[in-house]
Amino acid sequence: MAKPTTIKDAIKKWEEKHPGEDISKALEVGFQFQWPPIEKMDNSLSVLVKCRKLSLSTNMIEKITGLNTLKNLKVLSLGRNCIKSFSGLEGVAETLEELWISYNLIEKTKGVGVLKKVKVLYIGNNLVKEWGEFMRFQELSSLEDLLFVGNPLSENLDETVFKTEAIRRLPNLKKLDGEPVVREEAE
Repeated sequence: MAKPTTIKDAIKKWEEKHPGEDISKALEVGFQFQWPPIEKMDNSLSVLVKCRKLSLSTNMIEKITGLNTLKNLKVLSLGRNCIKSFSGLEGVAETLEELWISYNLIEKTKGVGVLKKVKVLYIGNNLVKEWGEFMRFQELSSLEDLLFVGNPLSENLDETVFKTEAIRRLPNLKKLDGEPVVREEAE
């Protein structure tokens, strides 16, 4: 079996595809669909000092690491991996505005609260099944757009019941599962 692609390998491939460009100055970097897939994020990511949007989706990553030096990161795409938790995001907690982490193995949402600036959280098709875990999204005071469809919590309830409860529990939400949030005006 082929060895997994490392972040260093992915950087080398990126540089080959973008001759004359310096990856340390790139605003958007995509390491999605690597073959063989990336299994580990590491400190090699530290060269991406100017990066505002980083995609590592559709790989085999299990843990979020190596982001501590990415002080300009606004959008992080980690969809379609094997990630089980939010730990490792502390380094981008002050800048990250969008986290796309659908199609992973997240059941517990502990640690999501560090993301003080996150406006968009796409966490559809994960394993969240308890309201207690959903309630941690209340810690995200900037959260406006939540994609949650495909989690056992929403799938095991009537759609209207889930949406009503979710909107009640997250009063700042403007969009839920791709639909604008409509609130009843108080009399």
